[in-house]
Amino acid sequence: MPSVPSKENSFENIPSIKAKTLRINLNRDIYGTFAEIGAGQETARHFFRAGGASGTIAKAMSAYDKSFSDAIYGIEEDGRYVTQSRLKKMLDHEMRLVEERISRDNNPDYLFFSYANTVATIDFSKRYKGHGWVGLRFQLDPDQKEYDEIILHIRFKQNEARLQQETLGILGVNLIYGAFFKFHKPKKLLKYLYDHIDHDTLEIDMINFTGPNFSEVDNRLMSLQLIKNDMTDAVMFGPDGHNLLPAAVLYKKNILALRGSFRPVTKVNMDMFQKSYDIFIREQTVDMDNAIVVFEITLSNLKASGEIDEQDFMDRAELLCSLGHTVLISKFQEYYKLVEYFNSYTKAKIGLTMGVNNLVDVFDEKYYRHLSGGILEAFGKLFFKDLKVYLYPMKDPETGQVLTSNNVKVHPRMKELYKFFKYNGKVMDIIDYDPDVLHIFSRDVLKRIINKDDGWEEELPEGIAEIIKEKNLFTRKVLEKKE
Repeated sequence: MPSVPSKENSFENIPSIKAKTLRINLNRDIYGTFAEIGAGQETARHFFRAGGASGTIAKAMSAYDKSFSDAIYGIEEDGRYVTQSRLKKMLDHEMRLVEERISRDNNPDYLFFSYANTVATIDFSKRYKGHGWVGLRFQLDPDQKEYDEIILHIRFKQNEARLQQETLGILGVNLIYGAFFKFHKPKKLLKYLYDHIDHDTLEIDMINFTGPNFSEVDNRLMSLQLIKNDMTDAVMFGPDGHNLLPAAVLYKKNILALRGSFRPVTKVNMDMFQKSYDIFIREQTVDMDNAIVVFEITLSNLKASGEIDEQDFMDRAELLCSLGHTVLISKFQEYYKLVEYFNSYTKAKIGLTMGVNNLVDVFDEKYYRHLSGGILEAFGKLFFKDLKVYLYPMKDPETGQVLTSNNVKVHPRMKELYKFFKYNGKVMDIIDYDPDVLHIFSRDVLKRIINKDDGWEEELPEGIAEIIKEKNLFTRKVLEKKE
C-alpha cells in the first residue's frame, strides 16, 4: 500500500530543498514525470542532484521548439504557449503516457504524478518580467480513479532569467512536496510554496485545487489566503466559485467596477450595477461584447470588524456568485490604485460605479499624504485616460435630501478640483435610479438579519433572502480554522 503519511512528519521546521527532494526520492511509491518549458529543467534538476531519483523520475523533458511542442501537445487555438490550456494538455499527455507504459500489475502501489510548467522568463529588453503556469496532477492512493490537481499562475519579479529559473525550480519542489505530504492542510500547503523563496521575487495570483482529496477545499477561500499571505495584490473568482486569472479576464476589456461591502448584497447594489451598466455600454468607446463587470471587495473592507472573518467572506462570496457575478478581492483601498491595476491590463474605457459617500472619500486629502505629489498625483492616476465615475445618489436620512454630484459637499479646498473633473465629464450622475430603494443600507439589513427581525427580506434581490435563510449566512461563527 502507499507509504505517504497523512500526519505531518517533517525532517525539520522548514526542510531544505534537498531534504524535500530526497524524502520524495526515497519514497518507493511516488513515481512520475517532469515536463518543463521556458525556464530549463530546474525542478527536475533538484531531484537528480538529491540522489535516488531513478525510482521517482520516469521521464524529464523540455520541448522548447514550438513545432516540436505542437507535435507532442497539439496546437493552441490562440497560438500561445504560456497558457493554462497548454499546461493542462501537458499534464494530460504526460499522465496518459505513464498509465500506458507502467504496468499496474507489476507496480500496484505506485502513486503516479505528472509535474509540468510552461513559462516565459524576462525578455532581453527587461521590459516584461515574465510569467508562467505551474501544475501537478497526482494521486494519493493507487486505487484512486480521479486524480488530484493543483494549478497555479505565477509572475516573476526578478530581473535576471537565471534567478527566475532557480526560483521556479524551488517552487516546483515545494509544490510536489506539499501535494504529497501537506495535502490535508491546504492553507499550510499554500504557505509552504514560499519555503526558501522571498515574497518579493515571485507572485502567485491564482491557484485552484481540484480532485477527491480537495473536495472540501473552497477555492475562493484559497484565493483569500493568497491576499492574506501577501502573495499577490488582487485575486478573482467567477460565478462557479472557481478562481480566475485576472489578466485573462481583464485583458483589453472595457471594465466596469462596483466596490462595496456586499454584506449582504442589496437591491441598492443591484440598482447601482444595472443602471450604471446601462449607461456604460452606451458610451461611444465601449464595446458591449468586450465589457466585463467586476464586483470588488477590498481587504480593508473585509477587516472592517478587526481580523478577517473567513466565514463572513464566504457568505458575501456565496451571494455574489449566486447572482452570476465575477468578484475581485484586492488590497487597493484607494481608488487610484485600483485604476492603476486595471490600466496594467487594458487601455480601453474604465468605469467606476460609486455612491456619494465614496466620492466624498475620493476627495479627502488624508488618503494621499504618503504621495510626493499628494492628491494631484493620485488624481492624475485615477482619471488617467478614459475613465468615468458613475455616481449613484444618496438620500440623507436626517433631511431626506437626495445628494447628487450637483449638491455633494466636498472639503472647501477641494471644491475647484472637484468642479474641474465634474465639468470635464469625468463624473456622471445616475438619474434613472429607483427612489424606493435609497433608504436601504447593507449595515442596517445585516443588523436585522442577526437580530432575526422581520421585513429585511424585501430589501434584497430576488432569491437572496432564501439563500441566507437556507444556508444560515451572516449568523454563524467564524469558520473552524482548517490547517
